[in-house]
Amino acid sequence: MSNDQPELAGALARARSGDEAGFLQLWRALQPRLLRYLRVLGCDDADDLASETWLQVVRDLPAFRGGEQDFRRWLFTVARHRAIDAARARRRRQAVPVAGGLDELADADGVEEQVLHALEVERAIALVGRLSADQAEVVALRVLAGLDTPAVASVLGKSPGAVRVSLHRGLRALAGDPAVQALASAAGWWSPAGVPAAREVDR
Repeated sequence: MSNDQPELAGALARARSGDEAGFLQLWRALQPRLLRYLRVLGCDDADDLASETWLQVVRDLPAFRGGEQDFRRWLFTVARHRAIDAARARRRRQAVPVAGGLDELADADGVEEQVLHALEVERAIALVGRLSADQAEVVALRVLAGLDTPAVASVLGKSPGAVRVSLHRGLRALAGDPAVQALASAAGWWSPAGVPAAREVDR
């Protein structure tokens, strides 16, 4: 999924042994993706929630078992729980709730994903935010956060099949968005027939 996996696996091993430089490398690589994900969820306090997430990770890292992909899955699971708790607290205070319904996503690595990766963070988040809440979260985890389908399914408590269906629907909705079509056409990513080229789907 990511060409930084070997490097991050080494950083994770060092961080687990107490090396601060290893942990800093993990933070630098994953913090931008974590913030994008929290912003797609509608968290006004994304920076605070990300900080709380990393504090919990630091606290529990000695007990963590698994590789680099397991760490990513754990990090985003912790963040999701923090976001849900924050939304519940806001509702109790009768504040404006964040977008709810954290559900499913699918797989494809096509034009819509290329557009999202090419955009500035705020514009990519705004495009994803036009989707339904469940599709937005799946697209955020799969495309913006860079998790593979099994990891997304684990974070959301869904089956991989349900995740693939929701991802497919979300990406198809983005494909029909005039803003995405215009950006893809300008970059030469859109075929003459107006259909993005097929890319291999995750297993």
